[in-house]
Amino acid sequence: MSLIAMVLILVLIGLSLKPMGLYMAAVFSESRLDRAFFPIENIVYRLAGIKRQQQTWKQFLISMLLFNMVILLFVYLIFRLQGVLPLNPLHITGMDPALAFNTAVSFMTNTNLQHYSGESGLTLFSQTAAILFMMFVAPGTALAAAIGFIRLLGSKPLGNFFETFVRSIVRILLPVSLVMAIVFIALGVPQTFSAVAHVTTLSGLEQTILRGPVGSFLAIKELGNNGGGFFGVNSAHPFENPNAYTNVLQLWLMFLLPASLPFAYGKIIGKPKQGLMLFGAMVVVFLVMLVAGVAAEVQGNPVLQGTMMEGKETRFGVIGSVFYAIVTTATETGAVNTMHDTLSPLTGMLALGNMLLNTVFGGVGAGFMNVMLYVMIAVFIAGLMVGRTPAFLGKKLEGTEMKLLAFTLLVQPILILVGTAIAMYIPAGNGAISNPGYHGLTQVLYEITSSAANNGSGFEGLGDATVFWNILTGIIMFLGRYISIITLIAVAASLARKTAVQESKGSLRIDSPLFASLLVGTFFLVGALTFLPALVLGPIAEYVTL
Repeated sequence: MSLIAMVLILVLIGLSLKPMGLYMAAVFSESRLDRAFFPIENIVYRLAGIKRQQQTWKQFLISMLLFNMVILLFVYLIFRLQGVLPLNPLHITGMDPALAFNTAVSFMTNTNLQHYSGESGLTLFSQTAAILFMMFVAPGTALAAAIGFIRLLGSKPLGNFFETFVRSIVRILLPVSLVMAIVFIALGVPQTFSAVAHVTTLSGLEQTILRGPVGSFLAIKELGNNGGGFFGVNSAHPFENPNAYTNVLQLWLMFLLPASLPFAYGKIIGKPKQGLMLFGAMVVVFLVMLVAGVAAEVQGNPVLQGTMMEGKETRFGVIGSVFYAIVTTATETGAVNTMHDTLSPLTGMLALGNMLLNTVFGGVGAGFMNVMLYVMIAVFIAGLMVGRTPAFLGKKLEGTEMKLLAFTLLVQPILILVGTAIAMYIPAGNGAISNPGYHGLTQVLYEITSSAANNGSGFEGLGDATVFWNILTGIIMFLGRYISIITLIAVAASLARKTAVQESKGSLRIDSPLFASLLVGTFFLVGALTFLPALVLGPIAEYVTL
């Protein structure tokens, strides 16, 4: 891939985002779409016994958490019992308890961190009835939470979690995934329940080729910002990513929902300029990361000249590989088409930085909520600078809201830094490092950060298929997912109860380029103050010692 091709792809992707955002706003509002989808949704409501009455924010959260926990238990049992369940032509045994726990939490939290090799660690039944199922449920849950959050900020009725969840599945995830699965299959991605093909090679040797329903898996993997691979090497595998066309479509799908949410937000609350400001701020941060990453990787290793293709597929090249690495970490998808462990120290740091900030679009739903956390922090900072009581959407940000925001802001750094310290201190953790020294610290930091940010990608040089790593990352994934959703919805509910103050000439405009600049500065300032020491000890130290 050339630089010109990368720019053209970004432009084409960008053109689709606003229409998708407006469509999403229509999906979760009363619109003409209701006539088309109500008959299907009513069947789901009757079968599931869903009553569509309004919920309080606490009822909304309880519904979400109980629903997710029931599914978590269901898929855990599938992983444990997969050895005696159908669709097991390779006779794969059940997962051990720690790995089953890690995998169930991973896919329920939209992380898709995989401490197993996809094609040999799971049966076809587990891949479809558990993994594929959760790759719809997890982004559907996050999208429903984000829409509830947006409604509260706009002082609109919160709605019902289950109704919002069903709409996200029926009106967005299922139709787009169906169309894209057909496209991927047409482009060469296999779709079959025949797990293996026994063939004779040109040299006369016998070869066993593993296959499966990859086309349907791939579509929701990218659209839902899931990222888990059907195969162990993920989108570097020719069955998951056969050519340049499938690679571009995967990039587009990763962007589609999280980058469209700012436009949906602006439409739902009636302030489209504010949505455009949010989108612009995120684009600026993304472009900084992308340009810096490409520049760093093109230079290669100053010691080992000509090795910048190490760990990369020749069909994608250096630019295509770095482009994918930055997009997958910016959108918290976690799919990979290259080995991140072989990226140059600075490129690896930028991919890591996307997850540390967790504001460069972020995953579907939850990432947008994290961006709004930084928006309110930026509003508070601006209020302090000018000596005015900070207000967001005409509602004052007071002690209750700021305590919840400060707590939320600290959750991810605590999970990442404390988790990394534990892993580096305990022999069961640091014994997994394959490359001692600065790079080894980066391996551990990346794994913990990927878990806390619900990204799921890894440096993959870490021997993390152990009880210690399964339990540690499982706990971090769970806390990293649900704590911020709970606290941010509580903040939005607190603001919704307040009476809006009419804006005046002295009010802070949060739809202006000036505020967008402040927001971008807040992203980097908070990130630098929190994580710079860890980065200095890891990728930066590795770079300066090459």
